[in-house]
Amino acid sequence: MSSTTKVIIGALAGVAAGVAIGLLFAPEKGTETRKKIGEGYKDLTDTWKEKFNELVRGVKEEYSAAKEKGREMADNATKAGASMKSEPKPQFNS
Repeated sequence: MSSTTKVIIGALAGVAAGVAIGLLFAPEKGTETRKKIGEGYKDLTDTWKEKFNELVRGVKEEYSAAKEKGREMADNATKAGASMKSEPKPQFNS
């Protein structure tokens, strides 16, 4: 896990904790507080889903790029091998 990911996770956890504490100490009725907690939870899960989807997209992009690079390297190696076969072999006279 990269340091950027750790920072994002830590920030989101801090925000979630702050929201929860703020709602618990808010001078509102219990139903309103529960409603706000539910909304906050939904927002938090939406954010996590979005971040997870971004991570998956990034991994897929990196995989595709590595796969394409591997194909290029294999093609170049095949071409180099084919060109070596077609070149005349040096002959030595003794």
